[in-house]
Amino acid sequence: MDFLKGLSPHVHWGLRLSLAATFLYHGAGKLPVEGPMMGMPVAAVWMLALAEIAAGVCLIAGAFGKEILTRIGALIVIVVMIGAIAMVHAKNGFSVMNGGMEFQILMLVTGLYLAAKGNEV
Repeated sequence: MDFLKGLSPHVHWGLRLSLAATFLYHGAGKLPVEGPMMGMPVAAVWMLALAEIAAGVCLIAGAFGKEILTRIGALIVIVVMIGAIAMVHAKNGFSVMNGGMEFQILMLVTGLYLAAKGNEV
């Protein structure tokens, strides 16, 4: 148990970096926006891409700077994941194998954790 307690101050890095990397990857992958995507108009796709990139940057920068950046990045994650679940994934059920919301729920809850905890370890 002492080993696990010793890891406690560092475990946030796995959550933070994996969530940030996923959002940076998906945000950058939408650029350049060449037309409507996922049933959304071009302006909405631009906003989504920029929001995803901002979330990733804030999650990483927040670890080295102001805690508010961690919380802002996490709140963006929560909003984006609620939208993704409601607009795309919920109708496909839970299983990620069927396009369901399994992965999005995991990212949503990770965002909720980081929003609530900030940089507290």
